[in-house]
Amino acid sequence: MDWLNYHHLLYFWTVAREGTIARASKKLLLAQSTISGQIRSLERSLQTKLFERVGRNLVLTESGNVVFRYADEIFSLGQELQQTLHGHYGGRPTRLEVGVADVLPRWIVYQLLEPALNVAEPVQLVCYDDKTDRLLSRLALNELDVVLSDVPAGPLSKIRAYNHFLGESGISFLAAEKLIKKYSRGFPKSLDQAPFLLPMEGTALRRSLDEWFDRNRIRPVIRCEIGDCDLFEVLAHAGAGICALPTILERRIRRQFTVGVVGRAQDIRERYYAISTERKLKHPAILAISEAARTRFKS
Repeated sequence: MDWLNYHHLLYFWTVAREGTIARASKKLLLAQSTISGQIRSLERSLQTKLFERVGRNLVLTESGNVVFRYADEIFSLGQELQQTLHGHYGGRPTRLEVGVADVLPRWIVYQLLEPALNVAEPVQLVCYDDKTDRLLSRLALNELDVVLSDVPAGPLSKIRAYNHFLGESGISFLAAEKLIKKYSRGFPKSLDQAPFLLPMEGTALRRSLDEWFDRNRIRPVIRCEIGDCDLFEVLAHAGAGICALPTILERRIRRQFTVGVVGRAQDIRERYYAISTERKLKHPAILAISEAARTRFKS
């Protein structure tokens, strides 16, 4: 039976965490040549390449990502063993690695994830913020347990993924008081030529808004296109334009910022999905997210 050299695995794990061999050598108090040699030995024993060089940086290969996840678990268990022997054991939390689509407002992300922190068994959340397609690629490599997104994985997706519908919301058009007085009467026709703060092109909400504008023959004056949804609230408060945000956020935004409602559109729906590689959700924390969302996301 071939035994894994855990010293070699530790050096690999440290380099992956630190990002470079130079930083890992300072952490481990070893020469860079020693670490490089040990990683090559590990690659030979595993018969796979763990790193590839991109410019001056080392990037994990697909196999490297798999090994890193196992190494992370192994050394976490080692730390837990030490804590147990010294009487500091408090129960090992279940690890939940979540990919979060960067277009989702932070408050909605919190509302989705909060139930996972209240399950009976302790949960350690690890969240990654990125574009949905990149998160789905990581899901396919088993680097993530679930992806939260405003769009489902499409039928042409290269990975086998299942969409679990969490809920949806209508859209509220919010603005400072001076814009409400000017554009609320006669809504939605009154919005023609109104100043708008809109999501970036290509996002699900932007496509829905553009279709809604076309149906109602509204020609918005686009003052700003924003990738960060939370920036909408600040600019709307400053009177820069009208923003369109999920109605379920309306009460919180009005309480925090000096904005009001120009109008609401229930025929524009923003939807939320949990995407996993399992047809039926099994992870207790993901089940908690799904079950709570059914009651929270109704507007």
